[in-house]
Amino acid sequence: MTAENTTYKKVGESIPQPRQVNPYGPNPADYLSNVSNFQLIESTLREGEQFANAFFTTEKKIEIAKALDDFGVDYIELTSPVASEQSRKDCESICKLGLKAKILTHIRCHMDDARVAVETGVDGVDVVIGTSQFLRQYSHGKDMQYITNSAIEVIQYVKSKGIEIRFSSEDSFRSDIVDLLNIYKTVDKIGVNRVGIADTVGCANPRQVYDLVRTLKSVVHCDIECHFHNDTGCAIANAYTALEAGARLIDVSVLGIGERNGITPLGGLMARMIAADREYVLSKYKLHKLRDIENLVSEAVQVNIPFNNPITGFCAFTHKAGIHSKAILANPSTYEILNPSDFGLTRYIHFAHRLTGWNAIKTRVEQLNLKLTDQQCKIITSKVKSLADIRPLNIDDVDSIIKDYHADINTPQIFPKSAANGTADIIDEDISIADGPAPKRAKVNGH
Repeated sequence: MTAENTTYKKVGESIPQPRQVNPYGPNPADYLSNVSNFQLIESTLREGEQFANAFFTTEKKIEIAKALDDFGVDYIELTSPVASEQSRKDCESICKLGLKAKILTHIRCHMDDARVAVETGVDGVDVVIGTSQFLRQYSHGKDMQYITNSAIEVIQYVKSKGIEIRFSSEDSFRSDIVDLLNIYKTVDKIGVNRVGIADTVGCANPRQVYDLVRTLKSVVHCDIECHFHNDTGCAIANAYTALEAGARLIDVSVLGIGERNGITPLGGLMARMIAADREYVLSKYKLHKLRDIENLVSEAVQVNIPFNNPITGFCAFTHKAGIHSKAILANPSTYEILNPSDFGLTRYIHFAHRLTGWNAIKTRVEQLNLKLTDQQCKIITSKVKSLADIRPLNIDDVDSIIKDYHADINTPQIFPKSAANGTADIIDEDISIADGPAPKRAKVNGH
């Protein structure tokens, strides 16, 4: 090798490390992706009010709004002020709180609604009207020309008041694509802040979402907001796919509560997004507040948090199988894509069952501040498995097995008096009965 093609490292020069690429992050091919630049429109106090069990008092709405604001959501969406007199008063009260999040209200594409909405003090108005053949025929009964004219009138009025305006179609994925693109191009030209796509019946799948958002992105210059119902279980996947395709804002609610079985859940989307861009999510949202928010809302609507709820389900970070437990104890990343500490939570190794492994038992021994060898831990594990084959176990059962075994191997074995010398034989020479009262398992016959 000649000097010309030889590279020497200077003394003290560090060797550059290869850049770590997150395999779950944004796809470089999605050049319009907003996975690392998304915003949340939190709709618990609008969509969530449509949940079957929901009844929020003014005080409860204010408590929820403050909690969501503290969490860091970008927007809080409220029920239309024309829904009821109390809805209007609640909207005005929340607008006066001085929250960091922008306050929106959701109205029909009608001038009467718009006039009331802009007087409440909101930062923006979300306008919606059905565009599918189903809704045009069976809901409002209007044609696309009427819808376009109404949208232009309402949008121009709201803009004249100096607040944000979003126009959304309803039932977007069952609407004619030509109708959709025409009305979106029209409202984009007159200056809406964003347009909305709504999967109102939860029929869309991720491929359909990607195609529609990419197509819409090519014809409008404003931001795109997406609203996904969860009837077919695709709400989180659809939300993530929409961001990949170029949408920027996603509607969410706490625990996904809403009409029928709800929309994209706040916690579930946070789980998906932190896997994609942990730094961005942690910089924006106080994830350790998530459990408290979900408890607050679940109590308000009288439902339990599902056992398999992302992040806060009671077994979300519980590991049971022996081979899983061993790997988790060595390196949590082996079986965890999320770090529970990011959410103010801890993982739990479940060891009171027939599938347990000796590494999990050894960890429990150490937690009890007992000293046992690996071989002894394996013996205890066998005892635990044997009992677990007979009946369900709890932590106290396993702790009793561990403590009993530990006591057995550390208790002096004392035998009856020897016929030859009339004294008791103590096998363990390091332990003397004179050192203190006899352990509960040491019985000295004849005394």
